[in-house]
Amino acid sequence: MTADWGPVDRLVARAEALAGAWGARAKSTTTIGQERANLRLFGVSGLDASGRPLAGATVDRWLAGDPGGLSSGIALPFAMSLVEYDLEPQELAMDIASGAIDLALEAELLRERDRRAIAEVEATRLAAIAIERIDAQRTVRRETIDMLGEATRPWLGVTLREPDVDTALDEATSLIAAGMDLIRIEVPIGRELADRLTDAGLAVPTWQPRDGGPRATDPELSETAPTGSQRALTHLRRIADGAAARRRAYVRLATVVPALGAPEGAVVAAFERIDLISSDAMAEIVADAVEPDRALADHAFAHRFARRAGTAILVGSGPLVVAPDLSAGVPSDPTTRAGRALALQLLGVMLARGDGLPDEQVIVGALPPWLTDEHSPAARAIAEVAVRRALFPGHPLGFVEPPTGTDRSVVWPYVQAAAAVHAGETALVLRAADFGPDDAVAAARAARAASLVSADVALATRPGALSGVALDHARGMIAAALTTLERLGDHGWRTVAGDPPGGIRSGSVSGGVVAERTDPFDPFEPVLGPRG
Repeated sequence: MTADWGPVDRLVARAEALAGAWGARAKSTTTIGQERANLRLFGVSGLDASGRPLAGATVDRWLAGDPGGLSSGIALPFAMSLVEYDLEPQELAMDIASGAIDLALEAELLRERDRRAIAEVEATRLAAIAIERIDAQRTVRRETIDMLGEATRPWLGVTLREPDVDTALDEATSLIAAGMDLIRIEVPIGRELADRLTDAGLAVPTWQPRDGGPRATDPELSETAPTGSQRALTHLRRIADGAAARRRAYVRLATVVPALGAPEGAVVAAFERIDLISSDAMAEIVADAVEPDRALADHAFAHRFARRAGTAILVGSGPLVVAPDLSAGVPSDPTTRAGRALALQLLGVMLARGDGLPDEQVIVGALPPWLTDEHSPAARAIAEVAVRRALFPGHPLGFVEPPTGTDRSVVWPYVQAAAAVHAGETALVLRAADFGPDDAVAAARAARAASLVSADVALATRPGALSGVALDHARGMIAAALTTLERLGDHGWRTVAGDPPGGIRSGSVSGGVVAERTDPFDPFEPVLGPRG
């Protein structure tokens, strides 16, 4: 089928070359997000005395006292302080965040060989404890699936709407009872992203606790929390396991991690047995205006721990690229937009594979969210799926319904069912959260029925060659994708990302948020292997 689609082999080769070069560089750098994640791995969690995330407040205080410290990392100064002051990680982090302890002084002690050796032993010990916790959760997942059984693929999922954990627990229970196999949770934005948005003059979504929730008398939830916080995820995992036991099929939890949060999101997922995380460095670069070096480095770190935890990642169908249209002053056609998205998705998948994630652990987004707003959406969807199945033969596909609100949003379930016939292995169908628990049973039944029909049709027929609009769309996608990668390699990220609003994309390898690693010590190397 791919013979008349155009230069498919050249497209793959170009993507492999770019992903290989960028991936190698990403592994050689660290970021403030990775250092926050390292503290979480060492046992730092919760908030500081002023209500800020403790890991972030600790890193900020450390870098304020030692602006050049990022390149050598926080692990060894932190471990040195643990030994010097005989404190637990949480206690030490609180003292650093408050200014009572200056890590820059501890970094000076590392110049002494015997002191450095002591710090390395302590950091390696803490890393081993973190890996034991990750491995234990992976074992629990496997044993729970063995005991309860696996839900039938594709898993049907929905995103929680309730912002407070007390009400979200009841919502999740109702959705699972209605037949949902996967519950997705949106993680709140972090302080770093909030500060960037504020500096750029953009609105920052904030969460405020709601008084008198239905579980206000529950001692474990006496203080409510946003649904995507680590504390809330702990409760949601417990609730999901209980509901899964009642329905005799394992229920998965998934998280959507905001920009700049990939490292911490991967650590939390590993600790709390989150089964799937949305991981899309390309979307961060194009849609969220994150500097490319930062996004690539953060996601390389996240992939490393997702691999160990057995956490699947979902690489989206590719961001909407409009920078070339803005430069030309002419809007592009849907085939060109689809090709640009495909090019970036191809890079994202190859970066994940280059970081050691096996094909079955990387779910590939099947359809761009804007597709149903174009003419001939079903024909284009079949082309989108057919092309992705050819490019990603070992990967399961995932269908994610876009947010509702357009006149044609009602078309999506039918378009998805038609395209799924050509999808091969499909991991999940994630419905938009436009219905309440009372409507969840009907939504689950409709989605399950559509999946059964698609599967029956796929088993009863053989995929044929594309024709008409579908063939034109496939050919145009491949050509546009190759052009996108060639321009990206020759002229850099501005060709797809454009110029963001001032203040959002700040920092670079030399600008304070990303740094080349100058200290070769890695406490996780004995277990996870070298980063590079």
